[in-house]
Parts: sequence; structure tokens; C-alpha cells
Amino acid sequence: MMNRRVFLAGLGLLATAPLAGRMLLAEGKGKTGTWPVTRSEQAWREMLSREQYRILREEGTERPWTSPLLDEKRTGLYLCVGCDQPLFSSDSKYDSRTGWPSFFDVLAGAVGTKRDYALLVPRTEYHCSRCGGHHGHVFEDGPKPTGLRYCNNGKVLKFQPS
Repeated sequence: MMNRRVFLAGLGLLATAPLAGRMLLAEGKGKTGTWPVTRSEQAWREMLSREQYRILREEGTERPWTSPLLDEKRTGLYLCVGCDQPLFSSDSKYDSRTGWPSFFDVLAGAVGTKRDYALLVPRTEYHCSRCGGHHGHVFEDGPKPTGLRYCNNGKVLKFQPS
């Protein structure tokens, strides 16, 4: 039976759900595991720009249409800026018209996923499987053959031409 106390408790859980999904991955441990590449929070801050740190380590998002990799057309690999692990091939990059570099497939074993409730609507967040760095979200509205759209924060990718 719904009463005021149950209703308010439910609202409290909804309000804290975004916080439950947030984590600092600075020490190599997080809700989704322990990472092969670890650094202290200070080392991450020294290595990354302020915006890269916010995106990669605090699960932030860059503004759309601000990534220099959005218009990258050359053949090559897209690497995690935190540990240089290859995440995507240029063969799977496409223009999703969302303002973020998008890919329909990921390299085998390159990412891990978790549920993200930051917008109260469940989404699937993906992170680098080597350093745990946040890269973006995966949606089921991409092109064939996978039907997936890995929507990536381009400022936490490095492009390595072939």
C-alpha cells in the first residue's frame, strides 16, 4: 500500500540513483572491477587535461560537436587517452549526426559496460577495459551489421593512423 513514507522513500532512492552510478576510478578500483592500468588521482590529473579528467575519470560528457575527431576520415585506430588501448577501428566509425564520434562496433575485449542511471533512465555506459576510463554510452539505434551506436566522447580518444 502506498503511503506518504513509502512515496518519499521511493523519491529518495530515485534522487540518489545517479550518485550510485557515479564513481571516481582514480585508484584502479570501481564498481565494475579492478583495472590492469592504475594511477593515483594526482597522476591522472597531471596526465590529462581538466576536461579529459572530468570525462574519463568522473564520467562526464563533452559538449556535442567539440571533438576534433568528429570529422576524422583516415584509416586507423581510436585509442583510449588514459592507457593507449585500441578501442575502435575506423572501419566501424560512422556519422550518427549526434555531435559525438560514433562507432557501430568495438574491438574485441576493449570495453566493459555497466548500467548508468545518471539521467534516471537506465542507459549502458562503457569504459576502457584496461584503465576503467569512461568513454560514453552504447545505444541500440546504430547501423547494420550490429545495430549498435557507441557514442564516444572524442576528447578522450587518440587517433592512430594506419
